Amino acid sequence: MSEKTELAEQYHNNGYGCGQAVLAPFASDYGLSEDLALKISTDFSSGMGRMCEVCGALTGAFMVVGLKYGKVKTDGSKYGSNTETTYHKVAELAKKFEAKHGSIYCRDLIGHDLSIDEERAEVVRQGLFKTTCGDCIKDAVALLEETL
Repeated sequence: MSEKTELAEQYHNNGYGCGQAVLAPFASDYGLSEDLALKISTDFSSGMGRMCEVCGALTGAFMVVGLKYGKVKTDGSKYGSNTETTYHKVAELAKKFEAKHGSIYCRDLIGHDLSIDEERAEVVRQGLFKTTCGDCIKDAVALLEETL
């Protein structure tokens, strides 16, 4: 297990969401403070604010891709080489994650609607945040490290 994967696991075990657990270990590599990384990524966990959309761990990985390859200067065109590289890397990451887990969507991965209190309580009861989300976090970090 890589150092980044271990850090991601520690963040998650300490109560941080999936997106936070993936982004925070990489933050300082790209000049982002831990506090800001944790704040920025808070709302991406549970499939974007418990909407069960794209997996928070994968979204955290997308944010790291943006930190590394994202566009900061523009020539006035919508798409440039940095944008194209970033889009390509994100698509590659999503494809690999989906191949491993069968989906990139939280609702499919966890099998419950986290916006419903009773279903979220069931996820807690079954320990799915620890197991399913934990696996998604580890895999997102590993795939991210391959992609970078």
